[in-house]
Amino acid sequence: MKPAAFDYEKPRDVSSAISLLKNDAKLLAGGQSLGPMLNLRVVQPALLVDIRGIEELRYVGEEKDAVILGACITHAEIEDGRVPDPARGLMRHVAARIAYRAVRNRGTLGGSLSHADPAADWPSALALLGGSAIVYGPDGKREIALDRFVTGLFSTALRDGEVLTALKIPKLSAKARWGFWKFCRKAGEFAQAIGAALHDPERGITRAVIGALRAAPHVVANAGQCDPAAEAAKVCDDPYERQLHAVALKRALSQLRESR
Repeated sequence: MKPAAFDYEKPRDVSSAISLLKNDAKLLAGGQSLGPMLNLRVVQPALLVDIRGIEELRYVGEEKDAVILGACITHAEIEDGRVPDPARGLMRHVAARIAYRAVRNRGTLGGSLSHADPAADWPSALALLGGSAIVYGPDGKREIALDRFVTGLFSTALRDGEVLTALKIPKLSAKARWGFWKFCRKAGEFAQAIGAALHDPERGITRAVIGALRAAPHVVANAGQCDPAAEAAKVCDDPYERQLHAVALKRALSQLRESR
């Protein structure tokens, strides 16, 4: 199939993009999720706002305790180490296992997070790392905690007219360790279960995440006392799914312990 008819705009800056976000408009970043949805007519926007050429959205900056990555940084740029990885290899690990290289060349960090498919990798990985999403809208700038950005199935904390412009991700300390494990039926598919774990003793953080749910990622604040089966039971009723998520989290925690 082909998309229904729509108007097309390619703004030069974020302010111009925000001014266009009304009357059933959709943002286009990498287009790896939106493109198929348009072709299948799952979505039929009146206006497509192409933000791929906005330089502000490709900004990369480094602060003492965090790295700022523009929303239009691609998965491939993270995979290849062309931008800093504040997570001591976790972000490169996650990026390299997203779908296929052709998808990673076009798909963007901010686009994936804003799309909020629970089976995607970034919602879980970023909820694990913490930090904040920097957004701009009609009322100006605000920041949203990354572990609260995705609110449900294809739902986020973005308000009408807001654009995710960058992600501020804290730097892990030298002694930090992580684990990330996902189950897919075949390579390149969306995950059916994601488990992630982080221990950063210098920052006093021990956190775990269950992802690929039919909801927002489930964040476990104290992973040191985490029982994978008990945590999976909190978020799944189906016995098969519950077992998948328990195993995913158990394996992520095992990776974390083995890396110490």
